[in-house]
Amino acid sequence: MKLYTFFRSSASYRVRIAMNLKGLPYEAALIHLSKDGGGQNTPEFRALNPLGLLPVLVDDEGHTLTQSLAILEYLETLYPATPLLPADAFERAQVRSIALAISCDIHPINNLRVLQYLGGTLGLNEEQRNTWYRHWTETGLIAVEKMLLQSGRTGKFCHGDTPTIADCCLVPQMFNAKRFECNLSQMPTLARINDTCLEMEAFAAASPPRQPDAA
Repeated sequence: MKLYTFFRSSASYRVRIAMNLKGLPYEAALIHLSKDGGGQNTPEFRALNPLGLLPVLVDDEGHTLTQSLAILEYLETLYPATPLLPADAFERAQVRSIALAISCDIHPINNLRVLQYLGGTLGLNEEQRNTWYRHWTETGLIAVEKMLLQSGRTGKFCHGDTPTIADCCLVPQMFNAKRFECNLSQMPTLARINDTCLEMEAFAAASPPRQPDAA
């Protein structure tokens, strides 16, 4: 399988974690999102994903998939031996709700193209852009913290004592929150889970500093 990825892409990071947890080898196709106008804007990449977003997965059958959560669900269906979703229908929905809260409600309004628009088109300076980032990220993560406290099923990880797709989404968002110096004092549960995840090699090996394009 070939995964089109960038070391700081949160969505790519999610898929890297999941593939590591499932023990799935892949070839990394490195797409730099800011150098030379952004590799995501080339005609070749737009032919793979018209939205110009990472990740893109090309599987062993030559099928091309976009959107990290769709890719995670696809891998879960094809490679269920290391499950990233619970067996119970309600619990599966709970895990998906956490994952979607992060990937659909927090991440999209803070990703690179939004920050570039805020700076380039709207003329915000770096501190104003970072203030935007911190506000929406902190607001969203505080809500996720409350979700976990209310769920009754939070354990070592977001749901129970084994990693799920919720953790695959949480860890990249926490990495970015620390990178932008967000105030994480109101999220002790998320901080604890993030630390627990990063003790596992599957998570650590997927982290941005350990990617070949991080140099």
